Amino acid sequence: MLQISGWLALGLIALAWMFSDVDFRDLFSARRMDNLSRFAERALPDPLRQAGGDATLMGWVTDQMNLYGWRGMATTLGISVLAIVLAGGIGSLLGAFGARNLMSAHPFVPHATAGHGACSHALDRVAQAVRILCILLRAIPEYIWAYLFLAMLGASAWPAILALAIHNSGILGRLGGETIENLPAEPLRAMSMAGATRKEIAVAGVFPMALGRYLLYFFYRFETCVREATVLGMLGIVSLGYFISESRAHDQYDELIFLVFLGGLLVLFADILSDLARRWLRRSV
Repeated sequence: MLQISGWLALGLIALAWMFSDVDFRDLFSARRMDNLSRFAERALPDPLRQAGGDATLMGWVTDQMNLYGWRGMATTLGISVLAIVLAGGIGSLLGAFGARNLMSAHPFVPHATAGHGACSHALDRVAQAVRILCILLRAIPEYIWAYLFLAMLGASAWPAILALAIHNSGILGRLGGETIENLPAEPLRAMSMAGATRKEIAVAGVFPMALGRYLLYFFYRFETCVREATVLGMLGIVSLGYFISESRAHDQYDELIFLVFLGGLLVLFADILSDLARRWLRRSV
């Protein structure tokens, strides 16, 4: 099977090479080399390009931070935090209503002893509909969601917030539902057999048992939101990506490189924060 997969991969590579318009020789043409040389020259900050000038590198960095850096980083982080908080709340609800064991007629009681009926079938359909909704929410990329919200709401931070929140709600909803379905059934079954209502089982049993695992997914998606919030700025939403796009439009490649570096630092900060939170949660779960 592995050998067949290898030959299929080679065949697909050959077909792509034969029928695509990609010409690797064009990558090293004189025009490409001139563009690369011009970019490399303009990518250097002014103090390094003008060695005899009065400006210092630290002064240039300070100016860039005051002009675009602090605002872009703060906006990007704010968009990410608001988006993941909204996604976390919506995703937790979708996960609960999409979990088939919690949405059965008798939660966490096997069908053999619980029986079937109209109520059971209706709840099964609700769970299935929620699972399909989660698939649809995450199937549409954040970029497309943001493009639609920009047309409806205009240029502001909200198209990015809503786009990230909707997409991640679908992801967290599906992961939350799977988390609930994989919980140990015995204590929750005991609550159900003792007469606890669905709401009581969800609040007193499912919530504390699933919270740690759900937060692991929550913080993982947070670092993804920070990265995507930067990219969405290129649509015209004021984040680091917006200032990166503006620098590219004005051929200010030194500012572009600096802002890309700031975006990398912001994602690194979110990754470290997320990793620390997930490590702590793993020890607590």
